[in-house]
Amino acid sequence: MRLRSLLFVPGDQPERFAKAAASGADAVILDLEDSVGLSAKARARAAVADYLAGPRNLPVLVRINPLATAMAAADLAAVLSARPDGIVLPKAEGAASLAALIEAMGEGAVPVLPIATETPAAVFQLGTYGAVAKHLLGLTWGAEDLPAAIGAATSREEDGRYTPPYEMLRGLTLFAAHAAETAAIETVFPAIRDEAGLAAYVARARRDGFTGMLALHPAQIAIINAGFTPTGEEIDEAQRIVDAFAAQPDAGVLSLDGRMVDRPHLVQATKLLSRA
Repeated sequence: MRLRSLLFVPGDQPERFAKAAASGADAVILDLEDSVGLSAKARARAAVADYLAGPRNLPVLVRINPLATAMAAADLAAVLSARPDGIVLPKAEGAASLAALIEAMGEGAVPVLPIATETPAAVFQLGTYGAVAKHLLGLTWGAEDLPAAIGAATSREEDGRYTPPYEMLRGLTLFAAHAAETAAIETVFPAIRDEAGLAAYVARARRDGFTGMLALHPAQIAIINAGFTPTGEEIDEAQRIVDAFAAQPDAGVLSLDGRMVDRPHLVQATKLLSRA
């Protein structure tokens, strides 16, 4: 499953589902958690289940409520029979919470995308996801719930950059995803109308090793997809590196266009071609 862009849609607004599916996003996340008020939860579950029962032209995931709440069981009971393509688990706390979710899903279990940094305890469980890697769609993080949980004023500097504690979480999630050999998904960019800012954010995410990103609005999808899609020049360069090592399989270092390339370059080129 290609996951460059994953678009959130409130589960109690079914009039937006078709627009989200037509946005060009690689996947849609129908949300039963934060974007849906308590009084609308039941209505949202019914709307999501109804949509899942129809034809789909892209993967559809469902973000349920946290496992610690009674609402999670109601969410699963409402949507699992319609076979969503995955469950997004908020306030995940490592392999144990994922195992609990898989058990709760039973025979109808589907892959899971945990949001892995929303509680203080979650931070210390990031290295455990490798134990449940076969159940993962990817790993992502968030910078909103944790500041509230610890009484921090904000997760961002005045210029929009993350403060040091949350930059640390971003990096830890990135490495946890790669350690589990699953997709590393960057968190949302909240300034919906800031196209230049979004493009820079996406470029930084891809540079650092993320392979996709969460989105809040259909207008963000084209920029996200473009940013996480290798260019023709990058593909050509990667193929030349792969071909050069294929021609000299015993070489540790090669000269290509007047510069030295070694085995880490080959690994990087191979991964880029697999994404392309």
